[in-house]
Amino acid sequence: MIEYWHNPRCSKSRAGLVLLEENGAKVKVRKYLENPPSTDELYQLLKSLGISAIELMRTREKQFKELGLTKTSADETLIAAMAEYPILIERPIAIAGDKAAIGRPPENLLGVL
Repeated sequence: MIEYWHNPRCSKSRAGLVLLEENGAKVKVRKYLENPPSTDELYQLLKSLGISAIELMRTREKQFKELGLTKTSADETLIAAMAEYPILIERPIAIAGDKAAIGRPPENLLGVL
């Protein structure tokens, strides 16, 4: 089972969901804007992805600048911001066990199959 952090308003997120389903994946959709991840979930995700917090952030979002965040902000600060303001999380994300992928481009998601 793949947990899919999805924003239905995002074309990349919609395309990623279709791609996974066309490849036979059983997907549990999580609308992460309505059901935001906890800081613990974000730490685990970053570990699975093998990236830093800034690499998971949508730095062009208005909220990023409004919160005074920068590309050199501490991971703890960025993770707390993503937990409180999930719009800052890059999307879509597929998680299967200890594997995860960011769907930019959507074909990256196939790595969790």
